[in-house]
Amino acid sequence: MGAIETLAGIGMAVGPPLIYADQAYSIVKKKDSSGFSHDVCGVLLIANIIRVFFWLGNRFEIPLLMQSIFLIISQLILLAICLHYKTPSNQDSSNYAPLSPLPSTSEEGPTRGHQRQESDYLSQPPTSGTTSGSGRRKRPFDFWQWEGYGSYLEFLAGLILVLGVLQIILGRWMWYIDALGFVALTIESTLPIPQFISNFKRKSCYGFRSSTLAGWFFGDAYKTVYFFIRGSPIQFKVTAIMTLCWDSAVLAQRMMYGSNPPRESSNQFSSSRAEAEESRGLRSDGEERQFSIQ
Repeated sequence: MGAIETLAGIGMAVGPPLIYADQAYSIVKKKDSSGFSHDVCGVLLIANIIRVFFWLGNRFEIPLLMQSIFLIISQLILLAICLHYKTPSNQDSSNYAPLSPLPSTSEEGPTRGHQRQESDYLSQPPTSGTTSGSGRRKRPFDFWQWEGYGSYLEFLAGLILVLGVLQIILGRWMWYIDALGFVALTIESTLPIPQFISNFKRKSCYGFRSSTLAGWFFGDAYKTVYFFIRGSPIQFKVTAIMTLCWDSAVLAQRMMYGSNPPRESSNQFSSSRAEAEESRGLRSDGEERQFSIQ
C-alpha cells in the first residue's frame, strides 16, 4: 500500500507539468504559438503562486506543494516560448492604409503638396482605443497582453511581494488562510476557460494539442478522485469538479470544430495575397506612366 501511495504522490506532483511538454514542443516545431491561449499560463502561474502561500498556513500534502512548484517553473518556460513564437497572424490589416505608392513627381511639379511616401503609412499606423496591436480587444492596463517577457516577471514578482506582506500581517488568522485557498483553487478551476473562449472565437481547435486536452481531462479526473480518497481540504474537491466540467466543454469543442485551421486565417491569407498582387500591379502601372511621361 505504501508503494502505491508513493507512486500516486509522484504522479500527482510531476503529471500536470508534463502535460504541457508536448504543447511546448509543438509550438517550437511549428514556430507558431497561435491557437494556444497564453492566458492559460497566467491562470496557472497566479493560482499556484497563491497556492504556495496557502500551504504556509494549511500544510496540505507535499506532492501537491511540489506540483505547484513544478507548474510554476513549467509555465514560466511555456510562456517564454509562446511569446518568442508569437505571430502577427491575428493582426487586423484592414485598419492599415494600402502600401501602393503614388506616382513620384519632381519637387517643382504641380502635385508637390500631394506627394506621399510608402514609409508614411508605416510610420503612422492608425490608432485604436479598443484593440491592441494584434487585433485583440484591450484589457485594463493591457493585463497579460504585454509584449515583453520582463513585464510578466515584474507582475509576478509584485504579486509575490504583496502576498508575502499579507502573509505576515494576516497569516495568523485561519479565515484568511481558508480564503486564500479558495481564491487559489477557484482561479485554477478557470484554467480551461481562456482556451474555450479562444476556440469559440476561431471556431477551431487548431494549435491546441490533443495531448494537452487529454492531460487536462484525465488528469483532472484523477485529481478529483485523489482529493476525495485522500481527504484533501474542501477547496481542492470543489474546484476539481468545476475544472472537470470546463474540461468537458473544451472536449466538446474539439469534437465539434476539429483541428483544422480556422477559415478566417485562410481567408485573410488569400485577401492579403490578392492585395499584395494588386499593390504590385499598381506599382508597375505607376512606374509605366511615369516612364511614358518622361
